[in-house]
Amino acid sequence: MSDWVNQVFCEDALAGLARIPDGSIDLILTDPPYNLGKDYGNASDQQSIAAYLAWTEQWIDCALPKLKPNGSLYIFLTWRFSPEIFVMLKQRMTMMNEIIWDRRVPSMGGSVRSFTSVHDTAGFFVNRKDYYFDLDAVRIAYDAKTKKARSRSIFVGAKWLEVGYNPKDLWSVSRLHRLHPERAEHPTQKPLEIIERMLKASCPPGGVVLDLFMGSGTTAVAAQRCGRNYVGFEMNPDYCKVIEARLVAARSAEAAPLVAAVKKPRASPKARKSSNVGPTNENLASQFSD
Repeated sequence: MSDWVNQVFCEDALAGLARIPDGSIDLILTDPPYNLGKDYGNASDQQSIAAYLAWTEQWIDCALPKLKPNGSLYIFLTWRFSPEIFVMLKQRMTMMNEIIWDRRVPSMGGSVRSFTSVHDTAGFFVNRKDYYFDLDAVRIAYDAKTKKARSRSIFVGAKWLEVGYNPKDLWSVSRLHRLHPERAEHPTQKPLEIIERMLKASCPPGGVVLDLFMGSGTTAVAAQRCGRNYVGFEMNPDYCKVIEARLVAARSAEAAPLVAAVKKPRASPKARKSSNVGPTNENLASQFSD
């Protein structure tokens, strides 16, 4: 495995991208600064409109050559700049979806001179027609009520009813409030549920995902959890520490069930001899259940 894989480099992505070979990345999944004036420990979110759009075009042109020919890109944006940035990307790639993330913001407060903004936008782009996309990995199961309503003979054996439905382009997933167990010290952290869906759909198992603006490291954590590799960049040293801590915690959580299984008490030889029958099918199933 290359020495740049499964690494988060504490540096500017524009400088660090040179270490990544062209055509080596399966998926770019990134959440750049929205230019809304937030404090990320630097001035990256506090540029003029012209400077912000020029900088965006610069990193896009540096990042896209890293994609494999059948690679894809997801980019989180605010509605304020998504039209301009989508045009940039449409001139270079094919747009497949505009995904609306409904953050489930409570109905309180907000502007009194406009409608309250409660969503983020994500663009899904591909390089060519044979792009990787695993729909079955992200299907959503039908509930029991829906299945019962489709119990007529014409629906018996219908694959779509058993495997679930295709996620729509409106994703209603709660933002990470301050007391959420996933929450790290970062102002714009994205939920694992969203990032993992993108990863499973658009990055093959064992593939590599690139995140140019790692932030709290959700892309890296999701990749580790989903059996993908990652590489990314983050300029803020404090956020780099957060990322490392999250990755260590995720590895520990994955190892805990294995350790528990190894240490599981076993019956003594004497007790095993006292039984004249082997384990039942039910017993065997319980040993291998999640």
